[in-house]
Amino acid sequence: MSKEKKTLANENLKEVEHALTSAELFFEKNAKLISVVFGAAVVVALLLLATHRFYTIPHEAKAKEQIYTAEQYFEKDSFNLALNGDGNYPGVLDIIDNYGRTPVGNLAKYYAGISYLHLGKFKEAVSYLEDFKTDDLLLKPVATGAIGDAYAELGNKEKALKYYTEAADMKTNSFTTPIYLLKEGRMYEMMGNKEKALSIYQSIKDKYGDSNEGRLVDKYIARLTAI
Repeated sequence: MSKEKKTLANENLKEVEHALTSAELFFEKNAKLISVVFGAAVVVALLLLATHRFYTIPHEAKAKEQIYTAEQYFEKDSFNLALNGDGNYPGVLDIIDNYGRTPVGNLAKYYAGISYLHLGKFKEAVSYLEDFKTDDLLLKPVATGAIGDAYAELGNKEKALKYYTEAADMKTNSFTTPIYLLKEGRMYEMMGNKEKALSIYQSIKDKYGDSNEGRLVDKYIARLTAI
């Protein structure tokens, strides 16, 4: 080994030794603090694990059990009973109050929003539906479009259009997309933008011609092109 290389190797070794010595000194000086921090981290991890096992899982299971009857009422379009319960079993509003932070409590917000929409309480519908969170392929656009329906009923065309557009562009598929494209087109038509409405109707015809909306859209196109 050349003298230059040997000198460089010695310098590197000294740097490593210095770093190791510094680390040893640090751990010696802060051993108590490091022990406390490590111990605290272990305690927190154990508490989180215990909370999940002995509280979160049973709490979620209880929520699923409690919401079952309300779901049955919802599916039968008994929206008042779905919201408020029947005296023996809770409604979704109780589920939200008691289990609001669970996935079941979150789903209860969707049921509450749709129920209020059908009952004509549109502001309440918006409140619960905006608080509902999901990434589900179908449920997310349906909830978003329902907010649009509520704003349409409230006479707020601009906000209704905003949510219809979001619902139509969200997670595009052959089921929900043409539904909200048609609502979007009709809202543009109501707002006097016939050119934009016609463009959307034509898009439904071209891309979703086999859907229910695709089979209906010709009458909307004919109406606008005849003017």
